[in-house]
Amino acid sequence: MKKFMFLLMCVLTMQVAMADNDKPITFEQLPQTAQQFVKQNFPDLKIAFVKMEKDWFGTEYSVMFLNGDKIDFQKDGQWKEIKCRRSTVPMQVVPAQIRNHVKTNYPDANVLSIEKDRYEYEVRLSNFWELKFDLKYNLIDMDHEND
Repeated sequence: MKKFMFLLMCVLTMQVAMADNDKPITFEQLPQTAQQFVKQNFPDLKIAFVKMEKDWFGTEYSVMFLNGDKIDFQKDGQWKEIKCRRSTVPMQVVPAQIRNHVKTNYPDANVLSIEKDRYEYEVRLSNFWELKFDLKYNLIDMDHEND
């Protein structure tokens, strides 16, 4: 029992030590793919800070702009999540099939955030709708925030 408690305590200590591995970095230290993405899609926004986050599963990067917008990148520099607070997600970033769905079904709405993972895309619109698409861009779920 003592060995089990010691092992549990070691694991918990390691988790606490690994949890705070955020490190500020310069824009030039981002992967080249992420740098190009920011320059092409957010050329007029001023960067507030850039950070690198290390955890058990690898490295991720975040770019925060002065206006509150934020982009999270995977270790290879591909975007993972884009959240816009004072602006909208540039439409050229949104996959064409999702862009067409939004334009057709919600012509007056703007994309405020988009997130992709291994299984789906999640899109939040300015009209309070949240849409989920599978990786083949089929709509699989929708939710209205005011409900």
